[in-house]
Order: sequence, then structure tokens, then C-alpha cells
Amino acid sequence: MPVTLENGETLNVITLEDAVNIADAGNLKSLLIRALANRNETHIVLEHATDLDVTAVQLLWATQHEARRCGIGFTFEGTVPKEISAALADAGFEKLSVSENR
Repeated sequence: MPVTLENGETLNVITLEDAVNIADAGNLKSLLIRALANRNETHIVLEHATDLDVTAVQLLWATQHEARRCGIGFTFEGTVPKEISAALADAGFEKLSVSENR
């Protein structure tokens, strides 16, 4: 499965792997909503993602926007592949903040 969620006491970790596209959008949206609902800091892991289509990028952008509005931490964790980083920057992520730790 290209999208998974680990819920911790204070941290959510959503991992995207391989190509994440419109077929995965419903699952990604559901996991992002669950992550925001528990109000824990959320980290997005993209190290093993090979491609994000526009739907996935839009969902991540909207979640980041809502997290900031609500005062919830939202960052990318670990190494973000160059192609993914460029797609996120093109989509309007002001700064691609990356956390190295969980």
C-alpha cells in the first residue's frame, strides 16, 4: 500500500511510497483527516515515493495549510527526493521544512 499512517501519543507519521496517484487519493485524504483530527504533530515521509500526482500534492498542500491554521505541526521527515521536492515547491509550499528525527 503506497500510503500508511502510524499514530503515536504525540506524533502522526504518514508514509508515502512508490507512485501516489488519483487511485490512492481517497485513502490519503482519509489518513490526513485522521491525522489532523487528533491534533498531533504530523510528519510526512516521502523517502520512498517515486511520484506524486497533482491530487496527492493538492491534498498535502491543503493539509499543511489547515495544520498551520490550527497550530498543528506539519513537516516532511527525512530525505525528500529531488523530483518530489520540485513538485511540492511548484505547488506553492513556501518552505519545504524537513525534520530528520521522529
